[in-house]
Amino acid sequence: MILERSSRELLPEAVSQILSEFAREFRLDLHLWVPLDRERPHHLFPRDLPDPGEPRSDALLLSVPLRNGTELLLEVRHPIPEAGRSASHVLRTTLEHLYENAEEIRFFTYEVSERYEEINLLYSIAETLGSLLRMRDAARLILTEVCEVMGARRGALWVLSPDDGELRLEASVGSGEKEGPLSISHATSITALVFRDGRPLILSGDRLDPVAEAAGLPAERGDSILSVPIRYTPPYGEPRTVGVINLIGRRRGGRFMASDQKLLSAIASQVGAALENQRLMEESLEQERVGREMELAHNLQMKLLPATDAFDPERVAARVEPAESVGGDFYQFFRLPGDRFGVMIGDVSSHGFPAALIMALSLSAATIYASAVEAPDEVLSGMAESLQDELETTEMYLTLFYGVLDPVAGELVYANAGHPHAFLLDAKGTAARLPALDPPMGIADPSGYHARRVPWHPGEDLLLLFTDGLSDTLNLTSRVAGEQKVVETAARMRDVPARDLVAALFALEREGNPAEGDDRTAVVVRL
Repeated sequence: MILERSSRELLPEAVSQILSEFAREFRLDLHLWVPLDRERPHHLFPRDLPDPGEPRSDALLLSVPLRNGTELLLEVRHPIPEAGRSASHVLRTTLEHLYENAEEIRFFTYEVSERYEEINLLYSIAETLGSLLRMRDAARLILTEVCEVMGARRGALWVLSPDDGELRLEASVGSGEKEGPLSISHATSITALVFRDGRPLILSGDRLDPVAEAAGLPAERGDSILSVPIRYTPPYGEPRTVGVINLIGRRRGGRFMASDQKLLSAIASQVGAALENQRLMEESLEQERVGREMELAHNLQMKLLPATDAFDPERVAARVEPAESVGGDFYQFFRLPGDRFGVMIGDVSSHGFPAALIMALSLSAATIYASAVEAPDEVLSGMAESLQDELETTEMYLTLFYGVLDPVAGELVYANAGHPHAFLLDAKGTAARLPALDPPMGIADPSGYHARRVPWHPGEDLLLLFTDGLSDTLNLTSRVAGEQKVVETAARMRDVPARDLVAALFALEREGNPAEGDDRTAVVVRL
């Protein structure tokens, strides 16, 4: 469909301000187009651009549907910042609501064309909502203008809080209004009643006094009360009530009429759309903030682990993939006196931030005790004592393997606190499990760890350590089969560089959604 409106009508000042603020806030190259002719779209924003060209095929193109069937085209040209993509979708929704509001205003203007002050009020409210991004500032301005035009002595605008489901006073004009919060189930509150029923209410005369007194409203004898729900109607789904506007008393006396109710309902509809726009914007910005924080937390946790590029990739390799942004799996390497080499792997119960906290504390404790004592069992005992309070408080535990490779003595000395996936592969690829000698840390006595010595053939043997997240999620019939698959793969590829072997283990086929699994870790050492 070809629009027959002027460019100024198609780009109200409120829309231009919103586009400008978004472009500046998120550093976006925004353009708005409309199909005024069939050959080439007409450029609306930015205004007075010498040669905007045409919408680019490599840009992000978002359709903004209008009620008359026409679709405006929102173009976001590359490069698009990381936070700009989701913000662009919020902007598209905001523009759609703004144009819906504009259509409502046009219809209402035609219906009440002789009520000049009320028409100006509606336009003023639309401009206020379009130019102010803070709803609290806009609410006070709107309520002040409403009370002025409609001759109300007092006014209050209540908004539903999504956090606790109660009504909170967003703005008030005059004095005497209780600040809240107000429960929507309040038995005698007119505001709560109108919110629950979703229908406007006019009270005056003899009906007002007992009701106002019971509701605690600052109404006087002879006053009139107009209470209107603030409703939001989404493009899809059922309308819902998001707040209430109250007008109390008229400066020139008399009662509020049905025409006043209709006008206030139209205003409430605009406010409802603005509240929803604000909620969507805040949610989007919050998601962006949380996303950035989660990415930062992930990067920080990965930096706690030793960098594998500091070791020969032919002989030493390791990798951790948390199920969420952060997790509880970890590994650690230690260069020890006498050409010995310490290797540790740990798996904290559960995953996410609680497990990540225990992981960070475990790495710190491991570094301290591995440099202070030589025996692996003494290292685990020291770690258990230092972590005992945190493990008891969080009701968590961790499996832990710590081995010391001594190529000169030809032996591996290890302590194993409940970690099942520890194997020694010989030159022929035969795998021998290095069994757990004690229960997981957080369950056993902190001083009761043991150690075992096994032969180690330098240049021939391979130490394979991994967590159950790597084997349990394989597309096999059982967990035992998953572990066997990992070990068989390592045995078959034992002669390839350690880095390539770890990559091959992580490339094994997984079952279901990887995001729903556990943290995955693998360590391969060949000295």
